[in-house]
Amino acid sequence: MTILVTGFDPFGGESINPAWEAVKRLPDVLLEQPVIKLEVPTIFGESGAVLQEAILTHQPDLVILVGQAGGRNGITVERVAINLDDARIPDNAGNQPLDEVIQATGEAAYFSSLPIKAMVAAIRQAGLPASVSNSAGTFVCNHLMYQALFATNGTSARAGFIHVPFIPSQTVAKTAPSMNLTDIVKGLTAAIEAAIIHESDITAIEGTTH
Repeated sequence: MTILVTGFDPFGGESINPAWEAVKRLPDVLLEQPVIKLEVPTIFGESGAVLQEAILTHQPDLVILVGQAGGRNGITVERVAINLDDARIPDNAGNQPLDEVIQATGEAAYFSSLPIKAMVAAIRQAGLPASVSNSAGTFVCNHLMYQALFATNGTSARAGFIHVPFIPSQTVAKTAPSMNLTDIVKGLTAAIEAAIIHESDITAIEGTTH
């Protein structure tokens, strides 16, 4: 089994992105499976092209994308990606698509093919806050998750997305929750190992009322 894990570069005026900082600190091997780490640009279109090239090159069995979700207080495993780009802020190339489809021939949405509830349970067992998220937003994170699921749809590869909080250095001048980088790496490690172990998801209550 080959595992491809991606993290975004900094965006939105930040000088650091905890997603890539955590991804590059992951072990090179997890449960005897090689881990390939890739930094992707926070740019609509280009991020998907970089990911597609990596998928073609490495033929991964698991594709796990990681992004920053400033304001969230735990690690969140995304359930679904929607076929829509609707950017509140410009990406790192100045693009700001509004109400644009990602793939004209794609479905309205694709559900993660990872065992999301098992991954959340594993993160909690590691002593960290975690939950299933039902929205990856409409920025480049959702864009890349959709592109990954579109690319792997109908194949044996499984793909999905994890959002991580700010790290403390990012919240010095703002009021927002954070998590230290060591814990983010610990949580991602637990989640990826759960994805390796569980080919299908567990049954657990992870729904929300709003």
